[in-house]
Amino acid sequence: MKYYLIAGEASGDLHASRLITSLIAEDADAEFRFFGGDKMLAAASGRGTLVRHYRDLAYMGFIPVLLHLRTIMNGMKQCRQDISQWKPDVVILVDYAGFNLKMAKHIKQTRLQTKVCYYISPKIWAWKEYRIKDFKRYVDEMFCILPFEKEFFEQKHQYPVHYVGNPTAEEVRTFIAEAHKDNEAFLRDNALSEEKPIVALLAGSRQQEIKDNLPAMLEATKDFAGRCQLVIAGAPAIDSDYYGRFTKGYDVKLLGRGQTYQLLYNAAAALVTSGTATLETALFKVPQVVCYKTPLPWLMRWGFDHVIKCKYISLVNLIADREVVRELFADRFSVGNIRAELGRLLDDESVKSRMLKDYDDVDSRLSEGNAPANTARIISSMLKDK
Repeated sequence: MKYYLIAGEASGDLHASRLITSLIAEDADAEFRFFGGDKMLAAASGRGTLVRHYRDLAYMGFIPVLLHLRTIMNGMKQCRQDISQWKPDVVILVDYAGFNLKMAKHIKQTRLQTKVCYYISPKIWAWKEYRIKDFKRYVDEMFCILPFEKEFFEQKHQYPVHYVGNPTAEEVRTFIAEAHKDNEAFLRDNALSEEKPIVALLAGSRQQEIKDNLPAMLEATKDFAGRCQLVIAGAPAIDSDYYGRFTKGYDVKLLGRGQTYQLLYNAAAALVTSGTATLETALFKVPQVVCYKTPLPWLMRWGFDHVIKCKYISLVNLIADREVVRELFADRFSVGNIRAELGRLLDDESVKSRMLKDYDDVDSRLSEGNAPANTARIISSMLKDK
């Protein structure tokens, strides 16, 4: 079978790579083409073609998107043409809603004999709920990775979906089981000590997120540099030179790409932007503060309270359906607040123990087996019956 996958950021590249591995296990003759990244290319192991790297199209926010609109539009045109020419048996969309829903619409409107599957649903339960109409029209099968999404789609919108478990949970558990083998080398190679606690700074996977969040994180943590080791997790698609714009004058280390899990395995606390990283941090049992700068903070607070249809911005709190970790965003985002919350995580044992207990609850809610394997099995069965 011919599989076409589209992932638009680092986390999507990781999840899609695991799905490719599972699809190969189900289909010995699988062929792949994809918009994605290096992990997907490695997983395809000689039977796949990387058409375009996600870093060429990974823009977020109104202004960055507007400035790079021509690049994004050219990417969409290239993707449409490539799908039409290759004629895959299935297109698998991985999150990245703004781009991927347009591809789904193209496939259905041009009447290509191609199934459309969506792996990792966009978060329309938070905002842009109107997009449910597009899912119903253009997506044949939806695969959800958060337990509350099944109720949202099926009970509220009468749209059948598959809850396949959470790939992040599976990835973290697999990593933890093996991490001890390489841990000494990790600490040694990065000149990190076991004697001083490590504070991990996860400022996002895109340049705009890093630009918005990292300066405040660095300023908030500089008073902790004497007692802690401050370490930035380098994002896969971001060059080290970009981080250098913000780190001058700060006692902080920057890790190379692909070491975030090893960093979290050793961290005592973390400052994390909203996104998959908040869930990863929780699954590694690292106390955290969620930090996310927004434009027009007071207006954003009003919009969150009155327009956005969810109570929290972090996956940890959304899954728990209560505040497990503090969310410093919009009007609550400030250097002083970040500094104070980090101090509580490092010094108040009751805060740490309560958060770790809540993390266990979050972990237990995600236990539904191997998400990519479950998804690959369903897709393979669907294609055989086509």
